[in-house]
Amino acid sequence: MRMLLRGAAALAAVVTVASLTSGAAAQPRAERAAGTIQSSAAAQIPPGVTAGIAVFDRQSGTFTEQVNDSAQFRSASVVKLLLALDFLWDRGPDYVIPAADRARLEPMLRGSDDDAANHYWSTYGGSAIIKRMLGRPEVGLRDTAAPPAEYADFWGYTAMSARDTVAIYRYILEKAPAPVRTFIMDNLRRSTRCSTTDHFDQHFGIAGSFDRPWAVKQGWSGAYAKGTCGSRATPATTPAESGSAPRAAAVDLSRPALHTTGTVGADDRTIVAVLTLHATGTSYGKAYTDIGRLTRSLKVPGGVRPAGTWFGTWGELVSVRRGPSTGDERLTRLPAGVEVLVSCQTRGEVVSVPPYTNDWWAYLPQYGGFISNIYISSPDNRLPNVPECA
Repeated sequence: MRMLLRGAAALAAVVTVASLTSGAAAQPRAERAAGTIQSSAAAQIPPGVTAGIAVFDRQSGTFTEQVNDSAQFRSASVVKLLLALDFLWDRGPDYVIPAADRARLEPMLRGSDDDAANHYWSTYGGSAIIKRMLGRPEVGLRDTAAPPAEYADFWGYTAMSARDTVAIYRYILEKAPAPVRTFIMDNLRRSTRCSTTDHFDQHFGIAGSFDRPWAVKQGWSGAYAKGTCGSRATPATTPAESGSAPRAAAVDLSRPALHTTGTVGADDRTIVAVLTLHATGTSYGKAYTDIGRLTRSLKVPGGVRPAGTWFGTWGELVSVRRGPSTGDERLTRLPAGVEVLVSCQTRGEVVSVPPYTNDWWAYLPQYGGFISNIYISSPDNRLPNVPECA
C-alpha cells in the first residue's frame, strides 16, 4: 500500500528458476524456521519489532489486549477508513453513492487502491479531512494527527494509534448509519489477496491468523519490494524512507511499517488493531511473518485459528499452483521468505533446484493451492507431522 501521492520506483533484479517461481534462487536448505519470540505484556512481539496493539471484544465490552495502544504510528493505508467515512459523512440514509465514487471506494477498501485515496485526499482538502474527523466526537479519536506540514500531500503519514483504530471500527459498527456500516464492512470482508496498486500480498496478520469471517484494512509503508502477487519486483521508497525524514517529526516515518486491522468472528465480534514498525532493511516476507506470529499470539474472542502447521519458506516470488505441478494454474506468488500454513502434502511433479530434487508438494489452505516442498524450510523432502492429502 503506497501511502503517498507520489514516489520513486526503481527496477529490481529477479532471478527466475524453472516455471515454478519468478525469481526463486537456490540456497542451502535451512532448518524449519521456528523463530525466537520475546513476550511483551500478553502479546508475543518478535525481536526488533515495535508494536501498538489493541484488541476489543464487543460482546463483553472489554479489551483483551492493550500494548502501547496510544502510541502513534504512521497510518499507511489504514487512513483510508477515515477517507471513506469523511466522504460518506452526513449524506443521509437514502444517499446513493454515485457510480464514479463507488468505482473508487470499492477498490480503495478492498484492494487498498492508492489512486482512489489520492483522489479523495486532493479533492476534499487533504489534512482538513483529518481535522474534520478529529472534530467529530462520535468517532472519539485521541491520538490521530494530520501528516507533518512538510509532507502534507502524503496521506499515509497521518498519525494513528491502535486504540484510535479500534474507535474507528466501533464507530462504523455501532454508531454509523446502517448504509455506511454495510458499505464499508462488506467491502472489507471482500479484501483481495493482491492489492490493486502495487500488487502486495495483503492477507497477512488477521487474514492469515484466523478463519473467516473476518474483515480487514491493512497498511504498509517502507522500502519493501513490490510485486509480491504480480510479475515484477520493484522497490518503492519515499523521501522520508531514504533518510530525509522531518527533523521534528513526532512519528517514525523511516522504519518499514506493516499494520493489520479489522474484525474477527461472527457479527464482527472482536476488533483487532496491530500496528508495527520493523528494523530498517527488513524484507517484506520477514515483516509479514513477524506480524503473523504476533497476531496469532493474541487473545481474540470469537476467532478460529486454521488447522495446520506453520513452516518457513525460501525463494523469491514462489508460485502457488492450483495443483501439484508447474503446469497448473498459478494462483499467486509468495513474499520472499514468508511463513506458510500447511494442512497436507501430496506427491506430484518432480521439481529440481540443484542440488535439490523433490516430488512432494505442500497444500496451503489459505491460498487454496500447492507449492513444491523444495521451497519449504525443512531438512526432509516429506514434511514431518503433516498428513498426506486425502
